Amino acid sequence: MTRVFDRPEEFAETAIDGLVASHRQYLARVDGGVIRSTVTPENQVAVIIGGGSGHYPAFAGLVGPGLAAGSVCGNLFASPSTSQVFRVSKAAQRGGGVLLSYGNYAGDVLHFGEAERQLNEAGIPTRTVRVTDDIASAPLDQIEKRRGIAGDLTVFKVAGAAAERGDDLDEVVRVAEKANLNTRSLGVAFGSPTLPGAEEPLFTVPEGQFSLGLGIHGEPGISEHDMLSAKEFADLIVGKLLEDKPEAAGTRVAPILNGLGTVKYEELFVLYTHVERLLVEAGLEIVEPEVGELVTSLDMAGLSLTLFWLDDELETLWSAPADTPAFRKGAIASRDRIDESEIAAALVVETVDSTPAQQAAGSVANRLIEVVRATIEEHEEEFGRIDAIAGDGDHGIGMRRGAEAAAKSARESVELQRGVEQLVELAAENWAEKAGGTSGALWGAAITAVAKTLSSGEQPTAEQAAAAARAGLKAITDLGKAEVGDKTLVDALVPFVETFEARAAAGDDVATAFTTAATASREAAAATSELRPLKGRARPWPRRASATRMREPSPCP
Repeated sequence: MTRVFDRPEEFAETAIDGLVASHRQYLARVDGGVIRSTVTPENQVAVIIGGGSGHYPAFAGLVGPGLAAGSVCGNLFASPSTSQVFRVSKAAQRGGGVLLSYGNYAGDVLHFGEAERQLNEAGIPTRTVRVTDDIASAPLDQIEKRRGIAGDLTVFKVAGAAAERGDDLDEVVRVAEKANLNTRSLGVAFGSPTLPGAEEPLFTVPEGQFSLGLGIHGEPGISEHDMLSAKEFADLIVGKLLEDKPEAAGTRVAPILNGLGTVKYEELFVLYTHVERLLVEAGLEIVEPEVGELVTSLDMAGLSLTLFWLDDELETLWSAPADTPAFRKGAIASRDRIDESEIAAALVVETVDSTPAQQAAGSVANRLIEVVRATIEEHEEEFGRIDAIAGDGDHGIGMRRGAEAAAKSARESVELQRGVEQLVELAAENWAEKAGGTSGALWGAAITAVAKTLSSGEQPTAEQAAAAARAGLKAITDLGKAEVGDKTLVDALVPFVETFEARAAAGDDVATAFTTAATASREAAAATSELRPLKGRARPWPRRASATRMREPSPCP
């Protein structure tokens, strides 16, 4: 369990502040993450990495010459928001374009994907390479569905080395994709991590057993087995990785044996003696192996093995110098420090002029957002309980953080006399930023879409309110690509919107139409317990997800 913290909800932010304070020769703090504190040459590609916090040295510990130009830092085990990705990328870019690279998780895909669109619209050429190294998360013929675990390091390192030697954006993308296709990982867990302030771990592993195929966000493995000796563990993991080797794999490989939190170096060294033997017996040449904590998961008891298959080009990039807080190779000449005050000034949000009617509507929106916050706080534990059945159990925490951030932003907007549209848009941005994950992205997009229907500040009719709900639903389906039947929130939202529209067309007032629509939504949500998940993090565990049952919620205000 995590023992050293102040307020649990501030753990990730405070940890990042401390990381920067202890590594100012490498890192500068920006709103949303970190960037290099040293000058990067003009027109060099900026490799921007990131994901949820709780995985140090990933991701912020890998920022520096020869590796990443910046890292976007989400909350614990939660993807960073679109706005965070945009701000870090904008602060780090030097005119050569941006490569976004991250593990293939639904929330990261949504947030980084939207940020990629916004960066390109802002005139900053941006591309993406997702890491898909985990062989347990999907079969080889569906490799694009695999998630990223410790193999992130190989892709980030190769991309960073290519950027450092002056390759253009297309070339950096090419070698990063090549590195990803040549990387395979598999992990095991002996025990679950526990979030700061939480009383229970995210999942449990039966005594005397281990879970095969874990995810670094605390997701349980896909199967459980009796404990093995170090030799037997090596036989199991190396065997499965060699069975899954890339089609064009040669005879050179860089192994990465990674501890996930409480499996320490001596234990890893014991296991690596067997890993090395098995690889040599398989006729492979080992090149610059890494053994240690490289991608962790707070206090998880577990480990993973990555095999990075090399050719001449990839070996050169893997072996190239890098200098970051947590990963170093060779030697890189010292560089001048950047002017951090210029970065802060470029990211200030200005208040847009608004009319008295728009400000009055903003005050009403502020009160509504506060009701949402209180309702979510009341049901936080139940959200977490449902999520823990097939996910990592942090949905309640994320929803509360998002709602609290939105409510705080709305109060500040009222004080600054912002109009309703800007108030709601900023609340949506803060919700997405603090909630993180898939839900943060989806609700942020939905609330932003609703905000754009409120520009006049006039009290909406039932039909106008239904149109706003439709806009929110469209934003969610456009971004998440889910359909009715995929076992997502769309299954509950579609009946809500359709009922709302029907009752508004029939002449009901806003309150009556909303209440009727909410009832239809609850009934549809309950019916999803019989569905198999086809989207999101629950997809690899359909039986667990299909066993989910909601408890009857108390009425929402």
